[in-house]
Amino acid sequence: MTLRSLLLAAVFGVAATPAALMAQETPTPPGATYRSSIPPEQRHAYFGEMHLHTANSFDAWSFGTKVTPDQAYRFGRGETVLVPAEQVSREQHRAAVGYVKARRAWALDFMAVTDHAENMGVFNQFDDPKNPVGATPIGQQIRKDPHSAFYIVANAKAGRTKMPDLNNVQAMRSVWDAEIKAANANYQPGRFTTFIAYEWTSLPQAKFNMHRNVFFNSDHAPMPFTSVDSQKPEDLWSYLEKVRAQGVDAIAIPHNGNVSSGLMYDWNDSDGRPIDQQYAQRRLLNEPLNEITQNKGTSETTPELSPSDEFANFELFDHLITWPDIKSKPDGSYIRQAYGRGLVIDSKVGANPYKFGVIGASDLHNGLSTSAENAFAGGPFGIDPKTMLPRGHEAKAQVGVIKIPALLDMDAVNNNAPPSNENTLMFSSAGLTGVWAEENTRNAIFAALKRKETFATSGTRIRVRMFGGWTYGARMTDDHNWVAKAYAEGVPMGGDLSARPAAAGAPRFILQAQKDPDGANLDRIQVIKIWLDGGAYKEKLFDVALSGGRKADARGHAPKVGNTVDLKTGAYKNTIGAATFTTSWKDPEFDPARPAVYYARALEIPTPRWSTLLAIKNHLPIPKTVAATIQERAWTSPIWFTPAKS
Repeated sequence: MTLRSLLLAAVFGVAATPAALMAQETPTPPGATYRSSIPPEQRHAYFGEMHLHTANSFDAWSFGTKVTPDQAYRFGRGETVLVPAEQVSREQHRAAVGYVKARRAWALDFMAVTDHAENMGVFNQFDDPKNPVGATPIGQQIRKDPHSAFYIVANAKAGRTKMPDLNNVQAMRSVWDAEIKAANANYQPGRFTTFIAYEWTSLPQAKFNMHRNVFFNSDHAPMPFTSVDSQKPEDLWSYLEKVRAQGVDAIAIPHNGNVSSGLMYDWNDSDGRPIDQQYAQRRLLNEPLNEITQNKGTSETTPELSPSDEFANFELFDHLITWPDIKSKPDGSYIRQAYGRGLVIDSKVGANPYKFGVIGASDLHNGLSTSAENAFAGGPFGIDPKTMLPRGHEAKAQVGVIKIPALLDMDAVNNNAPPSNENTLMFSSAGLTGVWAEENTRNAIFAALKRKETFATSGTRIRVRMFGGWTYGARMTDDHNWVAKAYAEGVPMGGDLSARPAAAGAPRFILQAQKDPDGANLDRIQVIKIWLDGGAYKEKLFDVALSGGRKADARGHAPKVGNTVDLKTGAYKNTIGAATFTTSWKDPEFDPARPAVYYARALEIPTPRWSTLLAIKNHLPIPKTVAATIQERAWTSPIWFTPAKS
């Protein structure tokens, strides 16, 4: 043990754990490149949560959440936490005495609590009946009906009512300091990484989702910039640029483009002007990643935008968040289309605003980050399936046997009408972020996020990676040292192919996918290509690896993998599919004159959806309005090709 370790042990009364040694890590300054003595071929896949709400979020509090950021981090790293019984389902609550024990099935590697910056921690004051805020008329209304807090804030954001005096700066500062303290206290370098973070919750007209999560690579951070300050992303970028100028690296990650009704990946900026080079460069710098999947659906694509993609109809949540009866316009709302639009914009202004990588997350609102299908039972809440599984009336409501009011329904509130019946079955379990990083520390993981060497999953721990290069051999993966060669001779996902050598033909891509160690086998790996075609873009899917010796036909369609799910028990068998794919693929339709973007998608064999599992557990009919089984999946960040300018 070093002298420093001995001193720390004496001071803290314990051995020098990674958490105690946290001060040794100096955050990488903005603009600097993270340096590691570990070579890139030794990077590991780490899984984390990048979007989670606790009782400090005004909406989570109004839903009844009591879990704190500290509890959320401890749950995320695999500890047992005591969840207040009032936060658990009504049937469980009746049987509980004070608290219910909850624990994740497996520990995350990294995590960020992203409570809403707006009114952060202010509504928690209503838990204290002696608090003077609770004595005000608005306070009395909220204490009587905590759920009304959501609508009070949303109506004020839309300008329909005056914002009540709930932006208590002193209270918000105190809670923000507590959020920072919780992140730092739970940081264990080498074992569990945490990031100081928050959500900027812009909701134009109280309808259209333009939310971003903000992350800091530091042990300190300034007060959050909120949507009360401005609802324009460009103003959030100015805040991030100022923070970086002060020595703290920070990025923003948009989420839920699927419910933006076309605003998230628009052709125009917030003022309605066509995107120009400056806007494109600023967006690329400040937002290197986007969230592709989470509790409120998947934002990859839809059958309307990708009719030839047989797997496009995956976990779609296509109505506005607070307006269940209004469909979100798909054009401009999905990531695959954004990649194509980015190529078009780049050809016009010389910069691509949509050159981002992908992550996955939960966006759960009860502080319990889960991603497994059996650890979810509808709504924005994670559960421990052993102690928190809904029963009786609540289980019937979640699987659609009986109707329940919409959780969020602004139309009903504004018109004093009965709330519509929101389809709780549209909610998805949750996603995960995967990064390839040298070590489990803030600097290493933040560097992986910035260089976009990331992937997303729909909740399972599929490990997937992708490389691209001009000189890769067709059998390069036969070499035990192929990963080192892939880095040395090409680029990993998130990167740009180097200038095409004069003698080179089409680029070759190396792809690898490994099954979740506790989950289902893999069905296939696909490459999705989007390329510029005149003033527009096109897309095409290629099955580059299929399990079971299957072959695609002349039209490129492959036979289905099969389905082993027993709908009486919810069990499935890994008697089909493959445990691992490692393959190379060369674009057979490459045109060196056309810019293109490539990303990979790995699919599991069919497994039971959460709604099926919940119905089976409660001896209820399996819902017919959603799929009984799904094919969980993973997406890589893309690799871009840009022709040399003549």
